[in-house]
Amino acid sequence: MEIIPAIDIIEGKCVRLTKGDYAQKKIYNEDPLEVAKQFEANGLNRLHLVDLDGAKAKEIINWRVLEKITNNTKLVVDFGGGLKSDKDLDIAFNCGASMITGGSIAVKNRDIFLSWVQKYGADKIFLGADVMNENIAVNGWQEGTELKLIPFLDDYTQEGLKMVICTDISRDGMLQGPAVDLYKKILEVFPDLFLVASGGVSCMQDVYDLKEANVPAVIIGKAIYEGKINISELIKP
Repeated sequence: MEIIPAIDIIEGKCVRLTKGDYAQKKIYNEDPLEVAKQFEANGLNRLHLVDLDGAKAKEIINWRVLEKITNNTKLVVDFGGGLKSDKDLDIAFNCGASMITGGSIAVKNRDIFLSWVQKYGADKIFLGADVMNENIAVNGWQEGTELKLIPFLDDYTQEGLKMVICTDISRDGMLQGPAVDLYKKILEVFPDLFLVASGGVSCMQDVYDLKEANVPAVIIGKAIYEGKINISELIKP
């Protein structure tokens, strides 16, 4: 199972939110590059980088942070937050992103999102499926929809999409365990999907539970920053 540490950016700083609430923000480091270098030094090779300012502004904002990290580490970075246009994607890839994540855009403008998959390839585009009670949420989780998760995934997998980051909003930043049953349900329907679990990981047992459920990858953020998981434990979970 792939371990993907997360860095969320507000005003160029490394932060974490609770349940996606910008009012519940905690700054962990003024320098995201320093954090990225720590991940790399401990043997991790992936990074999930989210531009929370961009998610609010609906356009890429913190591209300089992305560029700084990709220029100064060898981490494979997937980048998301506010990517709404071809120009945003050009900026992200030009700044060194290996992959991008599209969430709200996949809900609100299916044609644009599919054009990205066709242009860049399914190995470069993650579908960001943020869910609350198995309904898709958009705009930095601030807005719910009536879209059900499984039909939403079915639509895109039929169009060739292969990679999904699924975040259970109710668990994100809560350190109360991931939505293992939800991920099992997804993989029963889509066994070949590269599914990335996100939200709620609080300890190594959560990682083991996801691995036991055959989840291909997991994003871990707050548990690392709060010292619940030591980075060295993540090298061979």
